Amino acid sequence: MLYSNRDLRKLIVPLLVEQILAIAVGMADTIMVSAAGEAAVSGVSLVDTVNILLINIFSALATGGAVVAGHFLGKKKKEDACKTAWQILEFATLLAFVISVVFIAAHDQLLRLMFGQIEPEVMQASKTYLIITTLSFVALAVYNSCAALFRAMNSAKITMWVSLLMNAINVVGNAICIYGLHMDVAGVAIPTTISRYVAAIVIFVLIFDKKKEINLCGQLRLGFDGQLIKKILYIAVPNGLENSMFQLGKILVISAVSTMGTAAIAANAVANTLACWNILPGIAINLALVSVVSVCVGAGEYGQARYYTKKLCMIAEFGTIAMSVILFFAVPHIAPFYNLGTEALQMTVDVMRFHAVMAVVLWVLSFSLPNTLRAAGDVMMPMVIATASMWLFRVVAAYIFTYVFHFGLLAIWVAMIIDWAFRAVCYIFRYRGHKWETFGQKD
Repeated sequence: MLYSNRDLRKLIVPLLVEQILAIAVGMADTIMVSAAGEAAVSGVSLVDTVNILLINIFSALATGGAVVAGHFLGKKKKEDACKTAWQILEFATLLAFVISVVFIAAHDQLLRLMFGQIEPEVMQASKTYLIITTLSFVALAVYNSCAALFRAMNSAKITMWVSLLMNAINVVGNAICIYGLHMDVAGVAIPTTISRYVAAIVIFVLIFDKKKEINLCGQLRLGFDGQLIKKILYIAVPNGLENSMFQLGKILVISAVSTMGTAAIAANAVANTLACWNILPGIAINLALVSVVSVCVGAGEYGQARYYTKKLCMIAEFGTIAMSVILFFAVPHIAPFYNLGTEALQMTVDVMRFHAVMAVVLWVLSFSLPNTLRAAGDVMMPMVIATASMWLFRVVAAYIFTYVFHFGLLAIWVAMIIDWAFRAVCYIFRYRGHKWETFGQKD
């Protein structure tokens, strides 16, 4: 077998820690900024949906690079894996810079286009947060690319320690800026940007270690290798489009939420933060699944790819069950930390309990299983399934529930579960066949 239980623990445990850190700091950000009121929480949450859209693009590029590099490692082509590393870093950094310039130049128009006429206090908080965090996109591109490459080498412990450093800087900076300097929304955004640049610099330096299977020693040269970029983009573009359409759909759904008032926006923001805890084991396993399956596919071991898919999905399911039970009973005691009003607090509890139950049933099949397909190079079908499901079910259903039937916030989350169910059925049928195995055989 390509991976022993010890190898899997070495990969999964740091990824779990890394995800815990990321979500905990996101939670701390929301709690700290809540000291400035519901308008500040709402503004940050709205912009975070935009930021996540861009982060997903960088993550898709990083995943494309990691999958291609993993295939090369499985084929024992170390030099090609190293070339892939530099190509993805160079391409992602350039793209991040271009996007940053566009977002800073057109921030006002973009916010009004996506969120319409929101309350003036919420709009001002959104502008402040967007402009400052946009400056960190280049750092995010570098960090995500390098982190994905370390995971492809089964060196997740390095990304864990860098993530610990990044999040420690973020939390300490938040505390100083918000409680010490009373900077409100800017007090969350500035430490976030600084911490991302520190993490990017550190992880970029670490990937020059000659002892690593993938390193950048001797690779730094301007220009793109057309063949490598084509391979990377073959994975990255459908994955990026899928993630972007998914996030764009979420933004449109949030625009429906914004018509329900500040209480609903704040409750939705807090629920989204808490929902990340619910699916935390699955997110970590998804990162591991891409790394493991890509190497198995590169080595031509499709039986092992299926074996590890089943094993890792079972681990993700047990983890999701544990987190769902905890959240179901703990959410009434956690939500008050966000300084929500009575109405927003009750909305948060109702939504989270519904999410906890449904995550056990559908999340792993909807979001973990397709990572095996992507790691094998079968990227078009997951993209079509996810995009069609998002728009036909989540977005359309959310708008019908909101504008036709005038249901409340919980109905928005019901629409999301309809989307999950459709995805799960489609991915099960795709995985049970053998079509996805043929993509990894293409050179």
